[in-house]
Amino acid sequence: MTRIFASLALFAILLMATALVLGLLIGDIHGSHDLQRLGWARVHRLLGVAAAIVVVLVDSITVTYFIGTSRWCKEVTEAYGLDPELAKQSVRLKRRNFPWSLLSILVVIGVGTLGAAADPDTWRQGTENWVIVHLIGALAGFAFIALAFFIQGQRIAANHEVIEAVMAQVRRIRRERGLDV
Repeated sequence: MTRIFASLALFAILLMATALVLGLLIGDIHGSHDLQRLGWARVHRLLGVAAAIVVVLVDSITVTYFIGTSRWCKEVTEAYGLDPELAKQSVRLKRRNFPWSLLSILVVIGVGTLGAAADPDTWRQGTENWVIVHLIGALAGFAFIALAFFIQGQRIAANHEVIEAVMAQVRRIRRERGLDV
């Protein structure tokens, strides 16, 4: 899972970075009649939506991973009579990870919301007042999500160590009982 998570998180970060850089290069398009800039603004919006979807996907996978593995640890420790502390460690990691996943999802939704508020294609009045707010939100959101992914990666690695410890004990018990390993 650690390699899969790292690959997906890197992909999400690259999408966010691309949308961010493109937004910076385009600048404020309010009142612009430059069709090329307006076209790139559309690409910026689509990249932003794609990045948000991937961020939500990565965070959802992380939450699902921890739900499944903490449950698995509990069932295996009970079935083999292992130290319940192993299952408790997995649950603690899950509980410490969940806020980062949830906040990451909320942050990317917030950045998208600010982008929509700044979008002149909505034909609403005052969208130009949201451009700087969206920029600041996007920069802060990018930094937060990158940090959240880093922390989640560390927690996944720590949970993997718990799973390996459970598996080592299961292999030992199965060998002692003459069962397939």
